[in-house]
Amino acid sequence: MPRPCVVITEPLDPDAIAWLAARCEVVHAPLEDQDRVVGALARADALVVRTYTRVDAALLDRAPGLRVVGRAGVGVDNIDLEACRARGVEVVHTPDANTDAVVEFVWSLILSAVRPVAVVEGAMSAEAWRTLRDASLAPRELAGLTLGVLGLGRIGSAVAHVGAALMGRVIYHDLRVIPLSESVGAEAVSRDALLAESDILTIHVDGRAENRGLIGGRECGRIRPDVVFINTSRGFVVDRPALAVFLRANPGALALLDVHDPEPIPADDPLVGLPNARLYPHLAAATVPAKRAMSRVVERVWEALVRDVSSG
Repeated sequence: MPRPCVVITEPLDPDAIAWLAARCEVVHAPLEDQDRVVGALARADALVVRTYTRVDAALLDRAPGLRVVGRAGVGVDNIDLEACRARGVEVVHTPDANTDAVVEFVWSLILSAVRPVAVVEGAMSAEAWRTLRDASLAPRELAGLTLGVLGLGRIGSAVAHVGAALMGRVIYHDLRVIPLSESVGAEAVSRDALLAESDILTIHVDGRAENRGLIGGRECGRIRPDVVFINTSRGFVVDRPALAVFLRANPGALALLDVHDPEPIPADDPLVGLPNARLYPHLAAATVPAKRAMSRVVERVWEALVRDVSSG
């Protein structure tokens, strides 16, 4: 019996690829080579993707034998679940794989924003030493600030849990009613209260269509003029022109954005060049342990292939 063909379009951990190759025929078809992608899909039993492969009806039409799609990551925003369901294609992913990495990244941004640290580059005079120390005087401490978390899911909860140990107050807003026992020391508030009261506002919502433009002009008009605004969820959550208007009008505010729409960031993006906008190249989950954990989606892909054969 021939081994199933699994097409991989984006980089995975080498150990995960080796594990899969011991069981399947693995075909690497990088997105940059669309002719190779199309050719590989024609005989694919399974497809493994990460962030930038869009699995939609057009792609599925090119893969008539596809049985499984594996997303090496948490969300499945780039996969048309309805189109897959209509064709009987199972979708698997790794929802817990990068929580620790993203939470660490969020807190590294918060700490760098609230408590920037100067570095001594070499020997200096006593006057230069004093000047450097004076310039590094932090105006605020975490213990006196309010952390606001929009979306108390897996990652938002973990961010709030750390905040409960470091911050003066942690508040959140979520569509769900969350039992007090699961609120990790955070206080539930309305969305408008969250926007108005947060010194640090971090976004952790999912990829549902209703979240597109969730932070727009109205919301920017309610957040604090000196807010530290962080988005590591989805790029399309933030109305970038509206945020740019807010940042220009409020130079004391700071936006830290790791996700963008589109990616990579185009030259005419309204946030490019703003001194109080720091744009990062989608790094939150960029750790070796997280990549390994996300790449273990290949095990779920294999299980689905075997299960499909057994049930057939």
